[in-house]
Amino acid sequence: MVLAARDSQQPEAQAALARLCQTYWYPLYCCVRRHGRSPEDAQDLTQAFFAKLIEKNQIALADQERGRFRTFLLRSLENFLRSEYEKTTTQKRGGGREIVSWDAQTAEDRYLSEPATELSPEQLFERRWASTLITETLTRLRRELSVSGRDELFDRLEPHLWGDDTSTPYAAIAAELDMTVVAVKVTVHRLRSRYRNLLREQIAETVAVPEEVEDEMRRLFQVLTQ
Repeated sequence: MVLAARDSQQPEAQAALARLCQTYWYPLYCCVRRHGRSPEDAQDLTQAFFAKLIEKNQIALADQERGRFRTFLLRSLENFLRSEYEKTTTQKRGGGREIVSWDAQTAEDRYLSEPATELSPEQLFERRWASTLITETLTRLRRELSVSGRDELFDRLEPHLWGDDTSTPYAAIAAELDMTVVAVKVTVHRLRSRYRNLLREQIAETVAVPEEVEDEMRRLFQVLTQ
């Protein structure tokens, strides 16, 4: 996906770039806010960062040999915050244009609901990067089940995908959905397998070689359990 977004001449480039922006805007916004910027400045900075990334085609600098895309993106943002914002301020909030569409109040509400921790801007970025991947993966899995009309089944079993001991017992779910306990367990097993595969696919879109996927998987779970 990153390679597709790099080549602005290709027809799939815009779609790939739009997806990357929509995936990473909130982790980047959190990072900017944790640097002590106001909500309004954080919105401006995030929009201006994406504007530069797109207009200067800086995503083309995301070299496979230089590491993972999340690392490239974080370093690019840090460099931007140090040197570029003063040069790109304009008469109008958001640089006069909206590069990534989001509800500013919703973004700030989400940020204010973040746990009160001593996480650095970089650590918070990684935490939101991890949770965004999880959310995106669950959304894709739910969409797959929706096609066959199994939304309710997914909603009831989703907590079990992480092995949540406080989730509704299998027996209760089986009774609610008119299934056997064995059928519920088999379904959970299959959903977990599909979930892991989808998560790997998500990660594979932003690493250079397949061998890095497992490293990123380990990093993701490490970030989530810190």
